[in-house]
Amino acid sequence: MKILVTAASYSSYISGVQRHAFNLVRCLLLHPDIMMVHLVLAPWQREMVEAAGLGSDCRLAIHYAEMGRESIARNLWYYRQLPELVSRLRPDLVHLSYPMPVDTGAIGCPTVLTLHDLYPYEIPRNFGLHQCLFNRIILRHCIQSVDAIACVSETTMTRLKRYASSETYRKATRIYNCVEPEPLCAMQSPLPGWQGEPFLLSVAQHRRNKNIPLLIRAFHRLLRQVQISPATRLVVVGIKGPETQRIEELVSRCGLDGSVYFLEGLSDAELQWCYSHSEALVLPSKTEGFGLPVVEALLAGCHVVCSDIPAFREVGGGHCEFVALGADAEEALATGIKITLDKPAKEPVPLPHLSAEVLANEYARLYRGLIPVAANAKSMACAASIQLATAERQSP
Repeated sequence: MKILVTAASYSSYISGVQRHAFNLVRCLLLHPDIMMVHLVLAPWQREMVEAAGLGSDCRLAIHYAEMGRESIARNLWYYRQLPELVSRLRPDLVHLSYPMPVDTGAIGCPTVLTLHDLYPYEIPRNFGLHQCLFNRIILRHCIQSVDAIACVSETTMTRLKRYASSETYRKATRIYNCVEPEPLCAMQSPLPGWQGEPFLLSVAQHRRNKNIPLLIRAFHRLLRQVQISPATRLVVVGIKGPETQRIEELVSRCGLDGSVYFLEGLSDAELQWCYSHSEALVLPSKTEGFGLPVVEALLAGCHVVCSDIPAFREVGGGHCEFVALGADAEEALATGIKITLDKPAKEPVPLPHLSAEVLANEYARLYRGLIPVAANAKSMACAASIQLATAERQSP
């Protein structure tokens, strides 16, 4: 099988979508049935690929598609130029790493979509009114158009059933994100000016669902009440977004400018350093589709404090400190952090069901079920065309 994976997006810094795409590629290259993988990215994502260490397998070809960086330009590329690229490369199947507008009729081979979440419906304030409506249109178009939907969790499957038609839902299956222990750890701290101070870690984009302001307030409470060392820092790793200004203003109002660091663009090895050296990973999200940082932290032996939501329960099991974010969420989160900091060091948690070997088989099984169907459909269409042409020639 020859598979084309699309992952071109706006950011030049790695995020959950790109991590999924890169890990998907690594999975596929482990399977003997995969003859070739074409990975399509945007020109501004070259450094990201180099940092991820992709490109050593002769069965992997990386393509940098010429497209504009603005949302409209990128979406037009997917709809208009992707079919041309497919026609030139002739893959057996196209795997979309996130929802995008696609002309599946022009692509001419089966299409699979990875569905991470349904944020445009669940938490529209993540995007703003107009962008939310636009994202809903794209999401609905994409899930209706593709041949199969690979949901990253049972949580996402459940939400899809709530917002999609029964016909669309029947195309869905659950294939977890691939997450394995990171083999490399940076030798030097990526934190500016770090001199060994303790720090709490959060890996989150600056979006409404990540609930970063709550984390900052809980951190401030712990400092005020002297429940943690005054030297403790809060490190937030994630690309900027719609909530950035609000978050930065809150840090200033709390007088935490020297205690809160915002980082983006860390390599996998640098992120591993953060997991290995932090006191705990703290994620007070309102909603999630999977919870990649939770899994990465558990694999690294890092304590995890997180909100008690379905996605985190699904991936974290009994290995996290779950906090119910009710009426006094700030106090509850601060208490959960303090309880966790008083616990002894944690051992890495094995999660074999998220391994590349297991998931490679699941992807291959999904692909094999789609490719023969498409081939048979083409064969039947060709046969019908031949019969019609023959009938026309024989008619008087």
